[in-house]
Amino acid sequence: MPSVFIKTYGCQMNERDSEAVAAQLVAKGYSLAKSEAAADVVLLNTCSVRDFAEQKAINKMQNIVGTARSEKRDQITGFMGCMAQSRGQGLIDLLPDVDLVLGTQKFHRAAEYLDELLTGKRAKIVDVATEARSEATIREHLLNGSAKTSVSAFVSIMQGCNQHCTFCIVPATRGEERGRTIPDIVAEARELAARGVREITLLGQIVTSYGRRSTNNLNPLAPQGTNGEGARGRGRLEDVLLTPAFSAFGEEREKKSAFVQLLEAVHGIEGLERIRFTSPHPKGYGDDLVDAYARLPKLCECAHLPLQSGSDRILKLMHRGYTREKFLTIIQKLRRARPGIGITTDIIVGFPGETEEDFEQTLSLCREAEFDNAYIFKYSSRRDTPAATMPDQVPQATREERNQRLLELVNEIAGRKYDAFIGRRVQILVEGPSRKNAARYTGRTRCNKIVLFDGGERHRGQLLDVKIECTGSFTLYGDPAVVNL
Repeated sequence: MPSVFIKTYGCQMNERDSEAVAAQLVAKGYSLAKSEAAADVVLLNTCSVRDFAEQKAINKMQNIVGTARSEKRDQITGFMGCMAQSRGQGLIDLLPDVDLVLGTQKFHRAAEYLDELLTGKRAKIVDVATEARSEATIREHLLNGSAKTSVSAFVSIMQGCNQHCTFCIVPATRGEERGRTIPDIVAEARELAARGVREITLLGQIVTSYGRRSTNNLNPLAPQGTNGEGARGRGRLEDVLLTPAFSAFGEEREKKSAFVQLLEAVHGIEGLERIRFTSPHPKGYGDDLVDAYARLPKLCECAHLPLQSGSDRILKLMHRGYTREKFLTIIQKLRRARPGIGITTDIIVGFPGETEEDFEQTLSLCREAEFDNAYIFKYSSRRDTPAATMPDQVPQATREERNQRLLELVNEIAGRKYDAFIGRRVQILVEGPSRKNAARYTGRTRCNKIVLFDGGERHRGQLLDVKIECTGSFTLYGDPAVVNL
């Protein structure tokens, strides 16, 4: 059978989609190649959040098809994901050697389409059409013993986004919000726990919008399919509502958002030790979600809370729907509910119209919030977004300078927070060998800090206490021997 190599650009949603496609292909008899040069099929799962990401994927594909042509190798090539969705046929017009363009609602068609291309039934395939219930098709996992997937796993709970931030192309590439049902999600999570997964991360473009504005009109608590069964005949509703998490709260269920009800349902799964989720929106942090951090012990004390800007004026231009005061209030509530919670964020510098005063407000908010880390992006104009045509576009040199200043501040604050761990005892979930140094093993604290330690294969999958001895760049170094004497 053919071999396939999948390269992924972008977010954790893309990583999850790539894993599901790979699992589907393996189930069909494909093998996974270690490089594009050794593969019969090469797929690039693409990102459109920034122009740089698109250009990187296009340049990579140009190199792949150019090498295959010069070496006279027959190789099927394709784009998947957000850039495929937004550009469609234009990618084949740009690169005629590309065989497949697969949109964001078509990942489950990958095996079918590759079979048609490999057997010569079709010469080119472009499919970026919408498809009903596609949100429930990304279920397969590669639990092959790799550190990334055997201990922890991503579970996609929804697709799409209704937020329409003025800088963002995601609503155009991922479509409107479409959520899976709680029974369907719980059935998948339960299967993963039975196969040894101890930590699950719930994924969505905005996970805290889960169940609020579902365009497929599904009640998130109602099972999909017939006879009370979920998708593919699993996940009966009564099974979910009778888990300890649900039965413990009874009538209080109606007072909670669908997302919090989902957290409670997953929390009741035997064998799971940790629950995380990403990415939320600050508007989704109601008191019920804040309270969930205090009362659900499996919900890890970490939150990735995208800020984007510390200026109320810029937040309004971005169409974010909150103020800096509201954002800081959420952080205060989270830290009261779960002391020691790790909080990270996303920030855009150089948004159209951003003045030096606006940028200083972002700096001041970062000083006050004291994030554990921040992912900083220089504003990138995306076609067909309102921000692309806004006046007062910030010069690239100014974006670069502000990016550097903010990065220095974030690193300074994070450095102090990481140094505070020295001498402390923390619990980590061991994932496996470090990718940079196989002689060391790696795990994560509950507040999502990476810890390296001298360990072995016997530690994989363990919840292990370690004492932090020193720090590196966004890394902690621990010693389990000291703790376990």
